[in-house]
Amino acid sequence: MNANNLLTRMNEQYASMSKNQKKLAAYITDNYEQAVFFTAAKMGEVVGVSESTVVRFAMSLGYKGYPQFQKSLEEMVRLKLEKTQKMNITTTRTSKKDVLQKVLASDCDNIKRTLEGLNQSTFDQAVSSILNAEHIYVVGVRACAPLAQFLYFYLQMIFKNVHLVTSSNVTEMFEQMVHLTNKDVVIGISFPRYSMRTLKAMEFANNKSAGVITLTDSVHSPMNLYSSCNLIAKSEMASIVDSMTAPMSVINALIVALTMFRKDEVVKNVEFLEDIWEQYQIYENDEIDHIDDAFKNKYKHIGELK
Repeated sequence: MNANNLLTRMNEQYASMSKNQKKLAAYITDNYEQAVFFTAAKMGEVVGVSESTVVRFAMSLGYKGYPQFQKSLEEMVRLKLEKTQKMNITTTRTSKKDVLQKVLASDCDNIKRTLEGLNQSTFDQAVSSILNAEHIYVVGVRACAPLAQFLYFYLQMIFKNVHLVTSSNVTEMFEQMVHLTNKDVVIGISFPRYSMRTLKAMEFANNKSAGVITLTDSVHSPMNLYSSCNLIAKSEMASIVDSMTAPMSVINALIVALTMFRKDEVVKNVEFLEDIWEQYQIYENDEIDHIDDAFKNKYKHIGELK
């Protein structure tokens, strides 16, 4: 059983795991570089469960025992080291004056491969699901948080009921999604290393029968376990960071497509915002001017915009 299977199995079985097993799965996903050195007893001590629980957890995932489970952890670390070695080789062969050219060329290649691999019908399905949703939830944490915030910012200009789910733990994320129904849609964004928080939010949405759209890097991503609408964007880069250029381009395409379907609403909202920016000198200067009555009367009933 390889490392990818380990992550996949943990996520597939998460819903049926006991409370202590879920604690182990969450810890291992986020800290496998440390976990690989632990004995079963040490793992239990760190996570706060018994040694026997750790052993049973390994066996429940299909391993003969903890030693075989630990080998899969070693494989996960090895794959990460290979990426680091690749990064070292690339930086060694690349002179500082070539960095700009090579990084932008790599980003262009990611966009090209994303365009070649992204299914148009899947993209159209995502657009349709968002247009028909009563509420739209956007989830993205850690390195994906800026992508989620960008998407949320522009969705607010198109739709009324948009929610950005942010938190440092899964429990608080669930609290922000407590009113989720089968008429809503959740957009989850996650790239390696995949966030357990985002994965659990997607599982929660799936269990609530909400529409689930994922933006991730591969058909093999564990994010796809909870979604039938998977937008795949390439993010490879031999560096300490992954490239988010292609994912951002897919988000831009989504926003433009949605805007085309809601043109009248967007125009009204943008005109309203432009008036606000002008009256409050948001983009001009810091001088204080009187806000005239014409502006107040024009927008006294904000509901007219929707």
